Amino acid sequence: MKQNYIDYMNKLGRQNVPFLFVINYIGDDAIIKPLEEINETEIKYDFNGITNCSSTPIKDERDIIWNIDMPTIDNYAKGFNIVRRNIMAGNSYLVNYTCCVPVKTNMSMEYIYNNSKARYRILIKDKLVCFSPESFIKINNRRIYSFPMKGTADATSPDAESILLSDAKESAEHATIVDLIRNDLSKIATDVRVDKYRYIDYISNNTGKIIQTSSQISGQLSSDYRQHIGDIIASQLPAGSITGAPKKKTVDIIAEAEDYQRGFYTGTMGICINGNIDSAVMIRFIEKKEDEYVFKTGGGITSKSDYNKEYNEIKQKIYVPICRDDKND
Repeated sequence: MKQNYIDYMNKLGRQNVPFLFVINYIGDDAIIKPLEEINETEIKYDFNGITNCSSTPIKDERDIIWNIDMPTIDNYAKGFNIVRRNIMAGNSYLVNYTCCVPVKTNMSMEYIYNNSKARYRILIKDKLVCFSPESFIKINNRRIYSFPMKGTADATSPDAESILLSDAKESAEHATIVDLIRNDLSKIATDVRVDKYRYIDYISNNTGKIIQTSSQISGQLSSDYRQHIGDIIASQLPAGSITGAPKKKTVDIIAEAEDYQRGFYTGTMGICINGNIDSAVMIRFIEKKEDEYVFKTGGGITSKSDYNKEYNEIKQKIYVPICRDDKND
């Protein structure tokens, strides 16, 4: 299956056919469609303004209902302790540990898609909605870029920026991922360099504002890269920011610690047009499970992590980027 969709993307790249790709976390399931074949009643997307449909915000004067059913801190600690034990044994430096949280809301998936403010959005009918702030890779004129996002804090806290930037745990976590992404890009590019390091992003949502830190890393692709678009995308999966380092062993630790299947959560979604790619890591993710919604979320664990702090960070990330008060925009 994996090689089939890689080959298909390579073919579309060679033929210069614009296409959408949505690939799950472990890389064994994918949706690859030429843009002209996408039915907007089944799939809607908006990647930095490139979209297949108009998404006029849906008017609804009702108060937003948003109730989350967090796992108990003891249940969270079970997986956390598996991760921590492996880190202390030297099996990993950083593990992105995630969980699945039931959510009760009066918002439909279409409402969330149409009203969310995010760089990358996708709606797959009756399956999932994702409103990601994190770029995966971009390709423009043979240059490939990656934008790992690591480090989160409550933006309403006094001196939030300086607190986040000076946090030793967050700093170490970010440095580890930047190094991992540099290595990943070096597999398929030359002249790999860090263009910008640990800059601040503000994200508004239905519960307030958070800040996160990102970096920009880039490299130069070969002149025939369009013939290998599928191989290039696959070489970077799964994304370093949602696994950890070293990647292969960390993926094994994640499988041991997490008690659910990520599915498309923490996979990648994007479009390829004229050899240029814009794509996102599929975080900030709601999936439909029978008659309920589940919000999949997580964070990076290092040797310096405290499970109470990590548990609270997960709570911060369970939001929809919908603000009805203009002053929060």
